[in-house]
Amino acid sequence: MLFPSPRRQPPAVSDSARISRRDTSSSPANAPAPAPAPAPAAAAPTTTTPLPEARAARPETTVVQTNRVAYYFVSPGGTPATVSLPEYSSLRPGAVRPTPVSLLEPGDRLLRLRVVSEGDTIALDSIAFVAAPQSRDGNVIVQSFTSASASLPITLTYRIPADSFVIHLEGSFSGSAEAQARRLLVTLPTRIRTDEANIIDDTRHLAIGYKVGNAEVNSIAFRQLDTASARVDTGSIRWVAERNKYFVVAAVPEGRDAMFRALVLRGTPHAGAEATVARATAVLPVNAGRFALKVYAGPQSWDHLRKTAPDLENVNPYGGWLHNVVQPFATIVMRLLLWIRHTLNVSYGWVLVIFGVMVRLLLWPLNQNAMRSSMKLQRIQPQLAEIQKKYAKDPEKQRDAMLKLYQEHGMSPFTPVLGCLPMLLPMPILFALYFVFQNTIELRGVSFLWLPDLSLRDPFFITPLFMGISMFALSWIGMKGMPPSPQGKMMSYVMPVMFTALFWNFASGLNLYYAVQNVAALPQQWLLARERTTAKPVAGTRTPDGGGKGTRNDRS
Repeated sequence: MLFPSPRRQPPAVSDSARISRRDTSSSPANAPAPAPAPAPAAAAPTTTTPLPEARAARPETTVVQTNRVAYYFVSPGGTPATVSLPEYSSLRPGAVRPTPVSLLEPGDRLLRLRVVSEGDTIALDSIAFVAAPQSRDGNVIVQSFTSASASLPITLTYRIPADSFVIHLEGSFSGSAEAQARRLLVTLPTRIRTDEANIIDDTRHLAIGYKVGNAEVNSIAFRQLDTASARVDTGSIRWVAERNKYFVVAAVPEGRDAMFRALVLRGTPHAGAEATVARATAVLPVNAGRFALKVYAGPQSWDHLRKTAPDLENVNPYGGWLHNVVQPFATIVMRLLLWIRHTLNVSYGWVLVIFGVMVRLLLWPLNQNAMRSSMKLQRIQPQLAEIQKKYAKDPEKQRDAMLKLYQEHGMSPFTPVLGCLPMLLPMPILFALYFVFQNTIELRGVSFLWLPDLSLRDPFFITPLFMGISMFALSWIGMKGMPPSPQGKMMSYVMPVMFTALFWNFASGLNLYYAVQNVAALPQQWLLARERTTAKPVAGTRTPDGGGKGTRNDRS
């Protein structure tokens, strides 16, 4: 303990999955494989006493490495104590690059399993398991563990696809345990390890998610859990998950009509403002001495989560209290970004540039009609003011006269409102992109030009400044040919400054997208401003009683 030997790094990933076994009798039974980590989190306690067989067992680690994940199974327990993701590098300050992301804290487990029988509860962490030789079934790696305990004869079989973040666990009891086992208690890790540059922000995202029946996904932050009493939910629970900002561990029952029947959540005392540890235990019925689970341990990748379980892609609900509005747009935006990425095979920086131009081109016809309607309103503004003055004491005649004037120019009283619609349409997309950039694993650590990470703020603040300048240029061109308006002139200066301050610390990818939209809108704004300056105002249109004689020169 005083002079520990240097820890060895896990072997590199290869296309062919392989397995190795190491004797670790000098370390604690639940010690995981080497992985750089912060201070250990408290492990979930069990309410059972270790069996006599476990005390004499020699603990060992079995490594199963696939194309995407390295699992380190430990005995006693027969479950992974370390899950390493070589595709994703740790961004922690001071981390040696490239260091793969490790999902679990030292001493924790991917799953802690307890078997409930008629008169006892036995923790599998207290039972020694013997690993069988690895086998292959096509692209699937098969690894089995058999308990060395006569008190609880059980076999755990893992089927691990080589190109997935999913493992399939099947458990079977034999002897008297087959008839006595009633329920399986499945406890998730106490937390998902933080490997981000902003550790505080990542800690704020720690949460438990679960789906009951066909209801919407429930998401409960660690800080919302009571430390004095447990929160219990019952029903047909399709899956239970634990997440941080970018990664997730989820347990999904497998088999016909297989569901968790209860979920127990409990918080733990914490000194700071943010809770860092929580305990989530799900109850799974054991039928005929068998149970089956699908476990996802990997990134919050929309494609992978969607294929794993229904609605699992919504484990991290976008938008908070605006979830019902933002989530549909976020889903559409994610699908479009992924489609552009896979179709054009370009980096996500260029994906955002292309997406910004596409959105502006799609809105071009609506903007064109809206701006021309605004030009019509400006030209008939003198007539509207004259009607309002003449019939100031007769609202009914004023309304009829204004309606007639609108009809003469091919407009309606709703034209001013409809003219604002093109400006409002991009807003839901902008809101959706804000949450997409804050929580999407595809953009994590992605560099573009001078930007080291599209999901983080610009370290040189070039993109928010450029966004503000492009917004000012758009407003300045839009003011050309318009009647002098001190209020409009003030807004053309104030709004770019306000948006620059608002976007100052936003994700650099969001600033990039918004700046590209502004630049793509400049040609249309310039063409319409040129059209506006050549148009002549309407002069002295007759009012309904024949007054106000004159001619009308309306080029529209």
